Amino acid sequence: MDADVIIIGGGLAGLVASNELVRAGKRVAILDQENGANLGGQAFWSLGGLFLVDTPMQRRLRVKDSFELAWQDWQGSAQWDRLNGEHPEDEWAQQWGRAYVEFAAGEKRPWLQEQGVKFTPLVGWAERGDGRAGGHGNSVPRFHVPWGTGTGISEPFADKARAAAGTGRVRFHFRHRVDGLVFDGGTVTGVRGTILAPDDAPRGVASNRDKVGEFELRAQAVVIATGGIGGNHKEVRRWWPDRLGTPPRTMITGVPQHVDGRMLGIADDAGVRLVNRDRMWHYTEGIRNWNPIWPDHAIRILPGPSSLWFDALGRRLPAPGLPGYDTLGTLKLLRTTPDLQQHSHSWFILNQRIIGKEFALSGSEQNPDVTNRDRKLLLRTRLGRGASAPIEAFKDHGADFVIADNLAGLVSGMNGLTEEPLLDYGQVQRQVLDRDAEITNPYSKDAQVTGIHNSRRYLGDRLFRTVKPHRILDPAAGPLIAVKLHIVTRKTLGGIQTDLTGQAFAKDGSLIPGLYAAGEAAGFGGGGAHGYNALEGTFLGGCIFTGRTVGRSLAGRL
Repeated sequence: MDADVIIIGGGLAGLVASNELVRAGKRVAILDQENGANLGGQAFWSLGGLFLVDTPMQRRLRVKDSFELAWQDWQGSAQWDRLNGEHPEDEWAQQWGRAYVEFAAGEKRPWLQEQGVKFTPLVGWAERGDGRAGGHGNSVPRFHVPWGTGTGISEPFADKARAAAGTGRVRFHFRHRVDGLVFDGGTVTGVRGTILAPDDAPRGVASNRDKVGEFELRAQAVVIATGGIGGNHKEVRRWWPDRLGTPPRTMITGVPQHVDGRMLGIADDAGVRLVNRDRMWHYTEGIRNWNPIWPDHAIRILPGPSSLWFDALGRRLPAPGLPGYDTLGTLKLLRTTPDLQQHSHSWFILNQRIIGKEFALSGSEQNPDVTNRDRKLLLRTRLGRGASAPIEAFKDHGADFVIADNLAGLVSGMNGLTEEPLLDYGQVQRQVLDRDAEITNPYSKDAQVTGIHNSRRYLGDRLFRTVKPHRILDPAAGPLIAVKLHIVTRKTLGGIQTDLTGQAFAKDGSLIPGLYAAGEAAGFGGGGAHGYNALEGTFLGGCIFTGRTVGRSLAGRL
C-alpha cells in the first residue's frame, strides 16, 4: 500500500477530507495534475462567501433566520423532481441537501472557526429569488464573508496538509494526472495515470500536458475530488439542458482551465454512476478580466439591486431578471427568448453613485480589503463614497465598460461594442425615464423599485450594498455607465451519486467498495444536493461538508 487513502484533487474538498483522515492517524496521498502552487483549487480564487443560518452576525443586523426557513428556501430552490424509478437520480441528493442545511444551521460556523476560519461582520443577501414565498431564493441574507475571502477558507486546510506532509502523514503527488481507477475483484484499490512534465506556472495559469512517465498507486480507498466541468466549454455545451434554451455562441470562464471535468468521464467509463449531469450553474453578469490569469478569464459582478438590466436588443428584463435575484431564471430568459438566441450578451445601465456602493466583484484578488484582512480599508471601501480601486480599474481598462455624460452618448458607446448597432436610443431612453418616474414615491408598481425599497429595510444592505433610491439620469449621480455582460461558466450541480457517507454507486445501483467522491465531482453531495438552483455560499460549503463527511467516514472504516 502506498497510502491508506488516495485523494484525487488538491482542492478544498480533498484537503478537508485529508485533514479528517490525518487527525485519525491515517496516511494520505494527494494527487493533482497541476503543480503545488495550485493547492486549494478554485476555493483560493473565490470571494469565499458561506451559507450560514441563524448566526450572531445575522442577529446583529436584525435578521431572523431558522433551520425551518432555510430548509423551506432550499427545497423551493432545489425542486427535486427525479425521485421515481428503481434508482432515482435525486434519491440521495435530497438527503444530502437536508443534511447540509442542518450543518449550516448547526455546527458549521463553530467548526470552521476551530479550523482557523474567521468571519467579517458582512452578511450579504445573495440570490433573492423568483418572487414566490415557496419558490427559489433566500428569504433572508445568509451570505457570510470570511476574512481572507477564498484564501481565508482554503489556506487553513492547505496549511494543515503541508504540515502533515512534513510529518509524513500526507504525501503530495503533483503533476500526476489520473487516467484510470484500479479494481481488484470489484473493489477500487488504486489509480493509474500519467506523470506530466514539471511546470512552474503560477497559480491558475495553464500548464503543459507533456508526458514524462506513468504511475500506479495503491490504497485501501480512493476519493474523487476533482471538481466539475466549468473550464471545459465543450463539456458545458454537451450537457447544456433544453430547459435553458440554446448555449450562447461565446462564453467566458469563471474557473481555471484545469477544471476540465476529465475525471468525471473516467469515472463514467469505469462504471461509476453519474446523475443530473444537465444541471449546471452559470452566471449572467460576467465581464472580461482586463488582467487575465487563465484563458477567457471572467469576473462576475455581484450587483446590488439598482442597476437597470437590458437584453441585447435594448429591452429591460422583466422579473425574475433583476440584479441579484434569480441566476438561472435570468439565464433561461436570455437563452429561450427567440430573438435573443443569436446574441451572447446583455447590459447593465447605471451611474457612478450606484457603482460606488452596489458593485462588488467575485474573486479574492478583486477584494483586497477582505483578502488582506485590512479593517481600515474595509470601512473606507464599503462605507466610503466612490467605487473600490479594482472596480475603478475595470472602468479604466475593462473592455466591457462605457462611460458617458448623457444617455445618447452612452447608447452610442454601447452600440460601438457590438458587431452591429442593436440599440435604439429612443427605446432605451423611454424605459429609463419610465423607471425614473417610479422613484418619486416610497412605493411603486415597478418590481425592481419595490425590491430596492425592500433591500434598504435590511440594515446590512442599507449600510453596505444598496444606494438611496434616485433617478438614473440625475446629473448629480453621474456620469452614466453601461456594462456589457457575458455568460460565465462556473459550476456543475450534478455528478457522482453517493450515499450519505460519500461512497460512490455503480451504474447498477450497488455501492462500489473502496470508492468515494466529494465536492463538485459528487454534485456537492449525492450527485445533486442543490437540485436545480443554488442559494449561493453553498459551493465552498458543499465542498467542506462532503470532504469532512468522507474523511470521517473513511477514518471510521479503515
